[in-house]
Amino acid sequence: MGSLRSKETITIGLMLFALFFGAGNLIFPPFLGQEAGANFWPAMLGFVVTGVGLPLISVVVISMAKGGINEIGSRVHPVFAIAFSAAVYLSIGPFFGIPRSANVAFEMSVKPFLAGGGSNTMNLLLFTIVFFALVYWVTLNPSKMVERIGSVLTPVLLAAIVLLVISSFFKLDGSLGAVADKYAAAPFAAGFIEGYLTLDTIAALAFGIIVVGAIQQKKDITRKQVVRETLKAGIIAGVGLAFVYITIGLLGAKMASYGTYENGGTILTEAAKLMFGTGGMLLLGFIVTLACFTTAVGLVAATSQFFEKVMPKVSYKTYTLIITLVSFSIANLGLNQIISISVPVLVVLYPVTIVLVVLALLDRFFKGERGVYVGAVFAAGLISVIDGLKTFGIESEALTALLTSLPLYADGLGWVVPSLIGGLAGWAFGKLGLIKTIKPASE
Repeated sequence: MGSLRSKETITIGLMLFALFFGAGNLIFPPFLGQEAGANFWPAMLGFVVTGVGLPLISVVVISMAKGGINEIGSRVHPVFAIAFSAAVYLSIGPFFGIPRSANVAFEMSVKPFLAGGGSNTMNLLLFTIVFFALVYWVTLNPSKMVERIGSVLTPVLLAAIVLLVISSFFKLDGSLGAVADKYAAAPFAAGFIEGYLTLDTIAALAFGIIVVGAIQQKKDITRKQVVRETLKAGIIAGVGLAFVYITIGLLGAKMASYGTYENGGTILTEAAKLMFGTGGMLLLGFIVTLACFTTAVGLVAATSQFFEKVMPKVSYKTYTLIITLVSFSIANLGLNQIISISVPVLVVLYPVTIVLVVLALLDRFFKGERGVYVGAVFAAGLISVIDGLKTFGIESEALTALLTSLPLYADGLGWVVPSLIGGLAGWAFGKLGLIKTIKPASE
C-alpha cells in the first residue's frame, strides 16, 4: 500500500480541473468583473468560495462516502436520496448545464458573425438543431473520439484564455469600471450567489465518483489514502480554477471601459476581436464550441445512465432522446433567459447541497445521527424555498420580513443559522427516539 506517485496525482488533478473547467463556466467571471467594477475583489472572493472551494470540498466528501451521492442523501431518507440525486443530474444536465453549453457555443461562434438585422431567435434554432442532432448521434455511438478531443481541447482552451489575459494586461486600460447596483451594498454576497451558476458544487457530487475511480485503479490503496489523494488532486484543480476565474474576471472588469455587454460570452468574444482581430475571435469561438459539444455529450450520457439505473424499464436510448429534446427546447430560450431561470432553482438547491456536504464532512463528530441530517436539511430547504420564490418574484411581506431578519441573510447565508438550529433540534429528537435510524444505501 502507498500513496500515488507525484505524476499520477498531478494527472488526476488536471483531470479534475478539466471536469470543472467547462466552457460554460467562462461566461460568469467576466460578467462579474464588468458589473462589480471597483468592488471586484470582494465579489470575486465570494465567487471563488462557491465556484472553487465548495466543489473541491464536495469531491473530498464523495471520496469519504463508499456509496457516493446516494449514500449521503440516504442519511436523510432513501426517497430524499433519489429525489436529490435526480435534481443534481437534471440541473447539470437537461435543465441548465446542457442548454447552457449550446448557448455559449452559439454566443461565441455564430452570433458575433451575424448581420445586425438577422433574427437571433431563428439563427439559434437552426444552430441548436444541428448541435443537438450531433450530440444525440455521438451519445448513441460512443467512441474514444470525444474523450480524445476533450483531453486535447482543455489545454488548448486554457492556453487561448491565458494568451487573451496576458494580452489584456498590455492592451487594455487597467482601471476598473463603475459598480452595478447588484454589487454595491454586499459584493461578497452577490459574488457568492453568482458562484452558484457554475453548477460545480452540484456537479462535484457526480464528478467525485470519477476521481475516486481513477485513484482506486492503483492496487491496495486504502479509503484513507483515497481521501488524501483526492484532496491533493483537488488542490491542484482548485489553484488552476481560481487562476482562470480571477484573471478572466479582471479581463471583464477592464472591458467595461469599452462598452456594456449582455453576458460573459460576448465580453470574451469582443476582447478577442479587440486584441487579435476577427481571426482571433473566430479561433476562440471554434475552440469553445468544440469544448461545449464534448461537455454536452458527456452530460447527456451521464444523465441518461443515471435515470436508466433508477428506472431501468426505460432504455438508455429513450432517455438519451428525451434528455436531448428537453435540452434543445430549453436552449432556445436563450442564454440570458436560462441564467435568469436557473438562479431561483439554484438558490433552493445549493444551500441543501452545502448542508449535506458539510454534515458528511463532520459526520464522525455527531456519530452520523440521522436527526441532525433531517433537521438541518429541512431547515435549509425551507428557508431556501422561500428565498427562491422571492428571487423568482413570488413573495409576501411577512416572508420577506422573516428572511431579512435572519442573521447573515445580507451575505447570502440566511439559511446557515436555521440549519444549525434544525440540526440541534434533530439531534435532540433523535436522542429521544422520535427520529428513527435508517441504514444508508450504497450504490
